[in-house]
Amino acid sequence: MSDNFSQEVSARICGHMNEDHSNAVILYAQVFGGLTEASAAQMLTIDPQGMDLLARVSDEDVPVRINFDHVLQDSEDAHQTLIAMVKQARVQAK
Repeated sequence: MSDNFSQEVSARICGHMNEDHSNAVILYAQVFGGLTEASAAQMLTIDPQGMDLLARVSDEDVPVRINFDHVLQDSEDAHQTLIAMVKQARVQAK
């Protein structure tokens, strides 16, 4: 990871997403991870290339890696990318 994307930044983003935006994390797993039957999901890590989630599908925990469409530069880029992705996921999930 670059200096702008440390483990502390990853942990902060994951904690925020899991606590405040859990529905978005489920959408990421369903739409971008292809796990349409996911009933829950947790963001484990995020790095400049993508994010690792753990999704709940039929009483089973399924790990899923979702790659970004570009390499993230910093936490602000991550913020904007995650917002854009949830907007896209909401459209695709309809």
